[in-house]
Amino acid sequence: MLGVIADDFTGASDIASFLVENGLSCIQMNGVPKQALAEKVDAVVISLKSRSNPSAEAVEQSLNAFEWLKENGCKQYYFKYCSTFDSTEKGNIGPVTDALLAALNDDFTVITPALPINGRTIFNGYLFVGDVLLNESGMRHHPITPMSDANLMRLMNAQAKGKTGLVAYSDVVQGVERVKARFAELKSQGYRYAVVDAADNCQLAVLAEAVADFKLVTGGSGLGAYMAAYLSGGKKGTNAFLPKKAKTVVLSGSCSVMTNKQVNAYKAKANHFYLDVAQAVNNHDYADELYEKVIKHLDDEFAPMIYATVAPEELKAIQAEFGGNKASHAIEQTFAKLAGRLRREAGVVNFINAGGETSSIVVQELGCTGFHIGKQIAPGVPWLKALDDDIYLALKSGNFGTEDFFAYAQGMFS
Repeated sequence: MLGVIADDFTGASDIASFLVENGLSCIQMNGVPKQALAEKVDAVVISLKSRSNPSAEAVEQSLNAFEWLKENGCKQYYFKYCSTFDSTEKGNIGPVTDALLAALNDDFTVITPALPINGRTIFNGYLFVGDVLLNESGMRHHPITPMSDANLMRLMNAQAKGKTGLVAYSDVVQGVERVKARFAELKSQGYRYAVVDAADNCQLAVLAEAVADFKLVTGGSGLGAYMAAYLSGGKKGTNAFLPKKAKTVVLSGSCSVMTNKQVNAYKAKANHFYLDVAQAVNNHDYADELYEKVIKHLDDEFAPMIYATVAPEELKAIQAEFGGNKASHAIEQTFAKLAGRLRREAGVVNFINAGGETSSIVVQELGCTGFHIGKQIAPGVPWLKALDDDIYLALKSGNFGTEDFFAYAQGMFS
C-alpha cells in the first residue's frame, strides 16, 4: 500500500485524483486519523497543513502521518508538495524530506515536482511554469511562499541537510536502467537528493519505474500519477462519482494569476461578494453580514461567489496596510465562519473552493475527517465526498483549472 503525505489540502486531493484516475483505490484523510484504517485500499493520502507553518511543526505533523501510515500497512511513502515547489528558504520541503528519510533509515530520494499536463516541467534542474521560469511566473508574488529562484538544486540545498544532484533530460530519455545507474553515481558521490528532469509525461513514466523500489519518493502529483499507473498495471479508474445539483457556494481565497482570471470570468455569470479585508479584520459580525447576502442567491442558476481574490499590486497594498499574517488569518476565519453557517443553517451541500489555505480552513470548519475521490473537474482537481456526511467539495489549487472552472464544475452536477 502506498502512503502519501501531502503538505496541504488541495495538494492532497490533487494527487488522490491522479491515483484514482490511474487505477488505484484510494481514500483521503484530513489530518492524521485517530482510528485505524477501516477499509482496504491501494493508497491512503493524508492531507496536512504543513506547507508554510514553522519547520518543527511541519516535521512533527509529517512524522505523525508517517507513523500512522506505517502502522496501517503502508510499504512505500510519497511526500507530496506543490508542482511549483512552494517553500521558503528554510523549508518546509527540505526538513520534512530529511525527517522522513531518517525515519525510514534511508539516505537517498528524488525531487520531482513536475506536472506537465498543467505546464510544470523541469529541464536541467530548472522548474518552468508554462514557458517561463518559476521565478518569472505569478509565483514570484505569492503572498506566503514567493519563489525567487527556479533552480531546484539551489532551492533544496538551501533548506536541506545534504547535497542535491541532477538526473538530466539526456539521461532520462535513455530509459530506466540509465536513470538507476545515475542514481547510483550520485549516491556514490555523496548526494542525498536527485532532481530529475521531466519535460513531458514520457520522462515521468520512466522515473516511476526507476523509483519502484524506493522507500521514499518526493514530488508533485505528476510522478504520483505514473507511479499509480505502474503499480496498477495500466488500469484506469471508471467508477468516479459526481455530486447532485443542490445548494452550492463558491469560495475563492487564492490570489494566483489563474484564479484572478477565473473569478473575473465568473463575475459575469453569478452574484458575487468581495470579502473586504478591512471588514474581516475589524468587524466581528462581518461573516454574518456576508451570510445574509449570500443566502438570497442560493437558488440562482449559478452559485453565489464570495472572493478575497485580488491582483498582485492590490495584494501588496493589503499586506502593507494590515500585515500579511493578520490579513490572511482574518480572511481564513471569515471564510470558515461563513462556510460553517451556510452548511448548518442554509443547507449548502456543494462547496467549490479556490486556494490551499481557503480549502484547508473550510474543510476543518465543516468537520470532514476524510473523503472519497470523485470525477476530475480539471487535472488535479476532483470532486470529493465527505466520508461521514452528505457534503461535496472541490478544492482547487490556485493556478489549476481553466478560466471557466467555477461554472464548469457546476455543469457536472448529476
